[in-house]
Amino acid sequence: MKHETRIVPHLWYVKDAEKAARLYVKLFPKSRIDRIWTLAGGTTRCAEFRLFGQPFFAMSAGPHDDFNDSISFGVTCRTQAELDRYWNVMLKNGGKAVACGWIRDPYGVRWQIYPAVLLEMMADRDKKKAARVAAEMQRQVKFDIAKLKAAFKGG
Repeated sequence: MKHETRIVPHLWYVKDAEKAARLYVKLFPKSRIDRIWTLAGGTTRCAEFRLFGQPFFAMSAGPHDDFNDSISFGVTCRTQAELDRYWNVMLKNGGKAVACGWIRDPYGVRWQIYPAVLLEMMADRDKKKAARVAAEMQRQVKFDIAKLKAAFKGG
């Protein structure tokens, strides 16, 4: 992996880093596996891959710290169909829905699958509109863009 990007997320999996990388690149467009390899003289498997062109590094290196909610990857979606696709593939492959657009993949990594319009509405100058959207967001698990927009408009 050439390091054109100066910050590359590194993910430590107990096992299955390669499987995780393959799931991610299958799910997201403009994604690919760059290289899979084993550390010299060991059993640690490494995967270099790109999601939407962003480089990632993953390794299966045995027990360490678990993934948790303090770090997640946000996926901004333009349409409900795009959001549904990412969400449903994660669930179908063993993910677990959490709340407010968060989903844990089968490997424990946290993802936030959300519509781009949500951030725009929540940052609106009209604090009443933004508050209605925030309240609706907190009621949802997988985001429903139509309901978020209705809350923004006051419906």
